[in-house]
Amino acid sequence: MPPHVLLCGSLSWAQEECQELFRGVAEVLHLDSPSRDEFFADCKPGGKYDAVVGIYRNNLSRGYIGVFDKELIAHLPSSLKWIAHQGAGYDNIDAQACKARGITISNTPGAVDDATATTALYLMISALRHFAQAERDLRAGNWKYAHNAGSAHDLTGRTLAILGLGGIGLRFAELAHAFPMRVVYHSRNRNPEAPEWCQYFDAERLDEMLTQADVLSVHVPLRPDTVGFVDERMIRKLKKGAVIVNTARGKVIDEDAMIRALEDGHLGGVGLDVYPNEPNINPRLLEFKNATLLPHMGASTGDTMKKMEVRALTNLRDFVMCGTCADIVPECR
Repeated sequence: MPPHVLLCGSLSWAQEECQELFRGVAEVLHLDSPSRDEFFADCKPGGKYDAVVGIYRNNLSRGYIGVFDKELIAHLPSSLKWIAHQGAGYDNIDAQACKARGITISNTPGAVDDATATTALYLMISALRHFAQAERDLRAGNWKYAHNAGSAHDLTGRTLAILGLGGIGLRFAELAHAFPMRVVYHSRNRNPEAPEWCQYFDAERLDEMLTQADVLSVHVPLRPDTVGFVDERMIRKLKKGAVIVNTARGKVIDEDAMIRALEDGHLGGVGLDVYPNEPNINPRLLEFKNATLLPHMGASTGDTMKKMEVRALTNLRDFVMCGTCADIVPECR
């Protein structure tokens, strides 16, 4: 009897690839439990998911069974050893609960790099040039009469500070360097793949980096220790008129502190693709003309979505065949 793998969330782009990857390798089951409680029942001994060894998960499954929190992890069948998440961020999975049960998590980091980096590039350009407000004015028939050229800025020669120089941050650095912009970054560790023009600031020099930044772009993952990481103190260290861009997770930034800095003019603008309580948006953000806002669509292209699905499925296939894969998350290594 072949091993069973479960797709928690439908495939939109890689149905044929899924069939090819698992042909002769595993039997693919599709989540059809209509609720979280029924999913728990189906995971019990004798249930239809009883023998599942690996799960492919995307965020669409939230609408049926919710997030993969400690409660859900506790109800997974004892046979389950792997969760292949489709996405770079995996904060919807309780990594510590998985580790405690001997379940390994993989994600799809490289697949989202280009699409998310180009989203950050758009947000940065729009926030500095006030393009989003200009488009709103044009559509309202007001041409550019309300545009204040004195508060808009070119990118060339300005300093971009990146928090978290992983795959997305590094790709964004490459795009911004072309203007050219000066690029500096802070990560827990120096990135050995960073080019020589990308200057590293360690934790002891983080404040020094912030005081030089015209743009602060956030690319750190959401973990318990990064909730509110960009706090009031960090925001106030930025030079007056600086711009914040966030394509990571909304909760990484203290939203109230950011709004206060917009209100009193310390921040010159923001470009946001993510929010603390998605899909709910703080209505106060909608009041700022210097805010460019997107509905968490950083990776939302057909090209990238297919790459993510194929990479997550490949990780799951590699686990079934080899017991490991290339994209194991740090908590499970």
